[in-house]
Amino acid sequence: MAMWRAVLILVVAVLCGIVAAQGIAQATPPAAESGDSPEQPLPFSHKLHAGTMSLPCQSCHTPSPSGESLQIPQAAACMQCHQAIAVDQPAIQKLKSYAQTHTAIPWVRIYQLPSFVNFSHKTHLDRGVTCEQCHGAVITRDRLDKESDLSMKWCVDCHTVKQASTDCNACHTLEQ
Repeated sequence: MAMWRAVLILVVAVLCGIVAAQGIAQATPPAAESGDSPEQPLPFSHKLHAGTMSLPCQSCHTPSPSGESLQIPQAAACMQCHQAIAVDQPAIQKLKSYAQTHTAIPWVRIYQLPSFVNFSHKTHLDRGVTCEQCHGAVITRDRLDKESDLSMKWCVDCHTVKQASTDCNACHTLEQ
């Protein structure tokens, strides 16, 4: 039994090495073209909030309890400011209705990693990686586009440049 487990781990490691070396497996579909961003349920300008107002990313994208992921903001968080700011605008009134009914804003994700990828925002932020390095210059955007493809090749290339681990188990859980 232990021999089969060792063989399986070896096969997975070899396959991961081949895929990483050739860059043939993508973790997400190719990046959207500029201007091809999805229609969101509410307009949101990172240029205004993060750029002009200088709000740090984590004031809206708060860390989960473990810090491994960052939250996509919901109406209650937005209403902390918008109960007094721009209250007469239709978008803010729609935001208020989401908050009053405790309905999650149906944001359309720009980035989505597959379930077999373990990604930690905390690990990356603790090592000095900035939000812009993966998400682009969002503080200059009124509307977000996918700026990085976040494919396995893209991540491995970044890890190689930054001399971070490219071992398979750095990003994937290998059964033992």
